[in-house]
Amino acid sequence: MKDYPKPPFPAQSQSLPGSFRKMQPRPDHGETSWRGAGRLEGKVALITGGDSGIGRAVAIAYAREGADLAIAYLNETEDATDTSGIVRQAGRECLLLPGDLGDPGHCRAIVARTVERYGRIDILVNNAAHQMKFDEIEEISDAEWRRTFAVNIDAMFYLAKAAIPHMRPGSAIINTASINADKPNPTLLAYATTKGAIQNFTAGLAQLLAEKGIRVNAVAPGPVWTPLIPASMPPEDVATFGEKYPMKRPAQPVELASSYVMLAEPMSSYVSGATIAVTGGMPMI
Repeated sequence: MKDYPKPPFPAQSQSLPGSFRKMQPRPDHGETSWRGAGRLEGKVALITGGDSGIGRAVAIAYAREGADLAIAYLNETEDATDTSGIVRQAGRECLLLPGDLGDPGHCRAIVARTVERYGRIDILVNNAAHQMKFDEIEEISDAEWRRTFAVNIDAMFYLAKAAIPHMRPGSAIINTASINADKPNPTLLAYATTKGAIQNFTAGLAQLLAEKGIRVNAVAPGPVWTPLIPASMPPEDVATFGEKYPMKRPAQPVELASSYVMLAEPMSSYVSGATIAVTGGMPMI
């Protein structure tokens, strides 16, 4: 097993949304390790938050498994361009879609642009997220609460609603939940609440779409070394991030990618309504 970095990490901070290129140590997204086996050959995937973190790892894996991609991101142009370069090196196409998923109109627009480019969507990965840490509920502004819901759960509804008419039987929707869905961190109150909603949304939508032949599942990560961490947590918390988990470290993004590939591939045709926990040994409940 690869010896991944463990805390303590250098104390560090970034402004939201953050960049993987500024992190110490730099996250491993599978740039040199993921080897494809044609598991998604000929598929078209729309990935939100696909510029960095888990989304970048999924983009690299999907491309090397044979999928063409559309990557949605806020404004991290350099990260997104770097990711698209790796996708193209794998011989796949990559459409970049910058903009704010907190805007319902933008959610519908990126689905339309993906369909215009590729003619359909086979895999929708709802991965983009916003979080901020607060020690007291009084510190959470109305705007911060609404922003967290707009990006984390409202966007999933708008994207799924727009994409489903363009998804054929055998297609898949994969939502990024969190261990916080079942084991909420009180200092991430808004974020954890949306992650609980995502898990419920996943289970309900899976039942709603079963007759259409569209599967809906979720991945629930534990701590993952992504730009969201130095961009949303105090430097002293970043330095010790993941140390209280059984493996004594956070996951690297590449360690999540296999779950997203498994849930997207045709061989998982009876897997729907599930939440795959990738938590480094920490129980979800």
